[in-house]
This record gives sequence, structure tokens and C-alpha cells, in this order.
Amino acid sequence: MVKKSFKNIYTVLIFLFLYAPIIILIIYSFNESKSRGAFTGFTLKWYQDLFSNREVLKALSNTMIIAAVTTVVATTLGTLAAIGIHFSRKGPFKQLALNLNYLPILNPDVVIAVSLIALYRFMGLDFGLATVLLSHITFCTPYVVLAVLPKLKQMNVHLAEAAMDLGAKPLYALWKVIIPEIMPGIVTGALLAFTLSVDDFAISFFTTGHGVQNLSILIFSMARRGINPVINALSTFMLIGFFILLLVINKIGRKDEEEFSG
Repeated sequence: MVKKSFKNIYTVLIFLFLYAPIIILIIYSFNESKSRGAFTGFTLKWYQDLFSNREVLKALSNTMIIAAVTTVVATTLGTLAAIGIHFSRKGPFKQLALNLNYLPILNPDVVIAVSLIALYRFMGLDFGLATVLLSHITFCTPYVVLAVLPKLKQMNVHLAEAAMDLGAKPLYALWKVIIPEIMPGIVTGALLAFTLSVDDFAISFFTTGHGVQNLSILIFSMARRGINPVINALSTFMLIGFFILLLVINKIGRKDEEEFSG
């Protein structure tokens, strides 16, 4: 009994340590003062200022556009790459492909960013929104591959063959048989890609151009002169939005599992 109580207390302390900063951020988004040292009164003015702050809204728009495009492209490329790796014959090529996929994950973000800068300079590309998009897609695709591969390994290897034996063409079998079987992995990879894109700073900072900044770059530039409380309000909105999104996805996943088991 004592051991169980100790484990529960330990778990509560861990979660409190992890989520206390987020709770404080939400509380101070309603603070009347700009100071983060004392709560002087309740106000909604920072939420009102949020919708009139063009710089923050522009950074938010860039962040969402980059994250959305990155998610679609990285999920598509990562899923196709995972399928290709899974169904390829065992040998040096398959192992080489897997090892190359691990490189962007194991390397620090700064190393990837500097490498991409050198590549873009060599190609003569102008730094801007396009280079940030290419960088985020390059960074996120390997995570999608790692999310999809386990689902491919769990799938019955004879399903696609059976579909083609019954007259389905390879593309039709891919779309109607393989993709539905690995959909949980694809959704997980898409969520990872979206989250990593929104969260990334180092790669965005090094590969962006003049006039193009996402939220992470904006907050970094604000940190030199003091964080605007508007960012607290925006962070609260984003936190609630992501939480609702996770609840919806979790509910859809449970519904699919119930239908499958039923």
C-alpha cells in the first residue's frame, strides 16, 4: 500500500514538473501587467491585442502554412518510402536506405541546418519560404518513415498478393488494401511531421530569408527585448487547439477499433 502511494505521488510530481510551466503560461496570459513576476489582475486585453498584432498573426500564418504543406508532402513521401523499403528484398540497398533514413534523426538540428545552407548555396537558391519548406520536409520525412514501417511489419504480407490475384491492379491494391491497413501509422507520422514543423527553430532560423519568419523565430527575436504577453495568449490558443485535435483523433481511433473488433 505504501509502495503504491509512493508511486502515485512520484507520478503526480513528474507530471506537475512537466506541465507547471504551461499552466503558468496560461495563467499569465490573463495577467493585467506585462511583468511575469507578479499577477496584478485579471484581463483579456492580451487576447484582444493578439487579433490586432499583424506581426504575430503573419508569423502564425507562416507557421501554419509551412506546417500544413510539410505535413502533406512529408507524409506522402514518407509513406511511399516506407512501403518501398518494406517490400524491397533484403540486402545492402535496404539496409543502406534504413541507415540513411536515420541520419536526419540522429544528427543535431544545427548540423542539418548548416548542411542545408551549403546545399542551397551550391544550388543557387534564394533563401525564403521555399527553402524553409524544403528544409522542413527533409527534416520531417524520416520520422514519417519510422512511424509507418512498424505498421507495415504488422500487416499480413499476403493481403496485397491476394488482392492482385483477384484482379486488382498494383495501384488499386496499394490504395484499397495497404493504405487502410497502415492508416494508424500514417496518421501518427502526419501528427509527428506537423508537430515537429511547428516546433522547429534551428532549421527555420538558418534557412529562412528576409521577411519570412515563423513563430519560433519571432519569439526568439522578441526574447532580446522582452516577450510580449500576446505570445502567452497565442500559446494558450494553440495549446487548446492541439488538445482538441488530439481528442478528436483519439475518438476517431477508438471508433475505428470498436468497429474492427465488432
